[in-house]
Parts: sequence; C-alpha cells; structure tokens
Amino acid sequence: MKKLNISLLVLTMMALSSCSVITGIFKAGVFVGILAVVVVIGVIIWIISLFMGGGK
Repeated sequence: MKKLNISLLVLTMMALSSCSVITGIFKAGVFVGILAVVVVIGVIIWIISLFMGGGK
C-alpha cells in the first residue's frame, strides 16, 4: 500500500509539472504571436509608405 501511495504521489507531481510546462509554452506562443503581428503590420506600413513616396 505504501508503494502505491508513493507512486501516486510521483505520478501527480509529474502531471502537475507537465501542466506548468505546457502553460509556459502557451505563454511564449502568445508572445511570439503578438510580436509576429506587430512585425507584419510594421512591414505593411513600410511598404505602403514606399508606394506613397514617403520612403525618399
């Protein structure tokens, strides 16, 4: 019975740590997504300014 409790504790610890790892990955993904959107908008504004003659 004691081995069962220890294995359950180890299994629970592994499951909780993997959840925190996945949370960190999703937070990093959100940051990268926001950064990509800002870069794309900046490139679009830069291309429009080139066509409008503002790049000279």
